[in-house]
Amino acid sequence: MNPTPTTMPATQPVDIDTMRHSISRLLSPDAQPPASKALATLHSLLRGHMQLLIPEVEQAALQRDKDDVPRYCALVCVGEARGKLRVPARPGEHGTLVHARRLARRLTALCDHYEALTEVVMCLACDQPLRDSDDTLPYDHISPSGPAVRVGRIHARCTHTYRR
Repeated sequence: MNPTPTTMPATQPVDIDTMRHSISRLLSPDAQPPASKALATLHSLLRGHMQLLIPEVEQAALQRDKDDVPRYCALVCVGEARGKLRVPARPGEHGTLVHARRLARRLTALCDHYEALTEVVMCLACDQPLRDSDDTLPYDHISPSGPAVRVGRIHARCTHTYRR
């Protein structure tokens, strides 16, 4: 049985890009289930990512006003993530794979909340963070089905990217 996780605040900045890469190894549309040993390693890696990110999301959320909706949503996500960490994987490779995918989905939500709460600006074309050193362009897209508009910025390299 897995021990109850303890979550301590990270001493270094959170590396969301690495976390998202780990997530993509299980959840991307073309992802194949890893081999047994690689799956165990990835499962442990996802647990570690969550243990690092949970206190960071919680701390960022608690700095917001009590009636702030993103704060409430992030704190609910933190509670659910802690619950996922407490539940052990079922025995066997399939049980580990199912549990790892659950952790990956919850880690995705934690990453999203972290970026929203810390006001990380994302590229509207590729969903990757826009850094100060990146070449960016303004972007606005009017929905063909109505008045919805997405206004923001995109990487210069994403100018020919089309998202549905």
